[in-house]
Amino acid sequence: MLKDLVLKNRSYRGYDSAFRFKREELMELVDLTRYTASSVNEQPLKYYIACEKEEVDEILPLTMWAKALKDIQLPHPGMGPSAFIIICQDMNISSNTTRFQRDVGIVAQTILLGAVEKGLGGCMIGSFRKPELKKLLSLPEHIEPNLVLALGRPAEKIVLTEVGEDGDTAYYRDENDVHYVPKRRLEDLIL
Repeated sequence: MLKDLVLKNRSYRGYDSAFRFKREELMELVDLTRYTASSVNEQPLKYYIACEKEEVDEILPLTMWAKALKDIQLPHPGMGPSAFIIICQDMNISSNTTRFQRDVGIVAQTILLGAVEKGLGGCMIGSFRKPELKKLLSLPEHIEPNLVLALGRPAEKIVLTEVGEDGDTAYYRDENDVHYVPKRRLEDLIL
């Protein structure tokens, strides 16, 4: 069952605009993070939840998606996410951001797997305008945004393929806007 969830958990960059989250649904996803591992168990991560359409629409232009696809604007107009969860670090608990990068990855993956279990999906966005986002959200000085999670009901097709002989792992889209993601073979991962 975990493998099924992992295989469905893709970086979606196109969503059904008719779908809306209830704040409680997003809080359920954040609640999963309370049970994950944290470096030295300090638990410095905090979460900003945005699900009102107006706020989501204000956050969207502060995020940069699929930078490897230079000639494509993603998400396509009208296919943005229904919500964002911004993973932040409370610098009053710990100012060591390097130590907690693992924690950010663990909680992000946990949230996304929880979304997939509900038939939804998302995308981790590490490229965003941090000062503008912090100002928009009126985050206190001691709260630093580290990662943006876009969430919604996926409305695009993603196909996993095997990395070719040339070793190229770059994702790409075909003329039908199908997103292809090359993955290395298991044999190539084992030392």
